Amino acid sequence: QVQLVESGGGLVQTGDSLRLSCAASGRTFSSYHMGWFRQAPGKERELVAAISSSGGRYYADSVKGRFTISRDNGKNTVYLQMNSLKPEDTAVYYCAADRRYTDVPRTGRYDYGYWGQGTQVTVSS
Repeated sequence: QVQLVESGGGLVQTGDSLRLSCAASGRTFSSYHMGWFRQAPGKERELVAAISSSGGRYYADSVKGRFTISRDNGKNTVYLQMNSLKPEDTAVYYCAADRRYTDVPRTGRYDYGYWGQGTQVTVSS
């Protein structure tokens, strides 16, 4: 079982930055592949960014150049640095993990077996 705890959400203005953190349990975090998803009201959950076990990254087109995903295996933590935030980034952001090792970032919702509780990000115009 992997437990994920997100933090760092909040209310910001257009153009501001936020950094989300996700702390994971487990002794083999370095082999986990990790992702950040988001879900806005009335919309489906979508992948924002993913990072493979070996550090390969994937970004949704809507956040390329603005968001950066990273991981610190020593702290069992994955981060999502969000810059130049827009109102359309408003959503609940979820951290996701899977214990299977992969060199390629996984982009499907069902590639992840563990989910955090979510953290709200609200960007005002």
